[in-house]
Amino acid sequence: MAGFEFLLNELDEHGVLTLTLNRADCLNAFNDEMSFELQKALKDAEKNADVRSIVLTGAGRGFSAGQDLRSRSVAANGATPHLGDSIRERYSPIISKLRSMEKPVLASINGVAAGAGASLAFACDLRIANSSAKFIQAFVKVGLIPDSAACWLLPRLVGFGRAMELALLGDVISADTALQWGLVNQVVPDDQLTVATQQLAQQLAQGPTQAIGLIKRAMNKAMSVDLDTYLAYEANLQEIAGRTHDYQEGVSAFLEKRPAQFAGR
Repeated sequence: MAGFEFLLNELDEHGVLTLTLNRADCLNAFNDEMSFELQKALKDAEKNADVRSIVLTGAGRGFSAGQDLRSRSVAANGATPHLGDSIRERYSPIISKLRSMEKPVLASINGVAAGAGASLAFACDLRIANSSAKFIQAFVKVGLIPDSAACWLLPRLVGFGRAMELALLGDVISADTALQWGLVNQVVPDDQLTVATQQLAQQLAQGPTQAIGLIKRAMNKAMSVDLDTYLAYEANLQEIAGRTHDYQEGVSAFLEKRPAQFAGR
């Protein structure tokens, strides 16, 4: 795997790739370099057949504080920076890849997830948080709109009313509240996060990778089309799934009353 300055990457024997945001001194706030490194790491992971599931987490005591405002307050020439360009070039490709990549991505949230850092977690397929985790859509506090697809993701996760509450008030949401609202799938004690994350990531890595990718396709499509359009799309995806090795293995294992040994093809 490629070496990075602000991102740690480790692929284990189970096919679990762990990507760790590594600017712990500033709660893993994003500078330009870290955002481009994450883009590249996700592209590489998508192409690597040895990668069966991906964990995204942060070094130190936080997941990510979002954008490093020190690098955004003014442009190099003293002019106001073009935030739209920053979104298009840095964050949008990350969010798009997380949603479209046909491999499961698990956010392991170890502390604060704020702004674009929270959006990054929301874009993952599953989220597991430690009890110290906190979520903040802090954009309104600095006069901005929630970015990195937060206004697209949040209503789908928690409903329109909760999404507006998060966006308009910018309040800190505890891990327990996040679980209650559906922002995260699990909350575990702080000292159990690593083990719980690995257990879930390995479970995903041992699954039928192509079927998981098709599930992501189906879920994404279902959120933007009418029922009849979706049903036609679903039938096409099921045809693809039914031609995979893992489908044959899954049926054989069921009939033989044994655990399936999925190969990801």
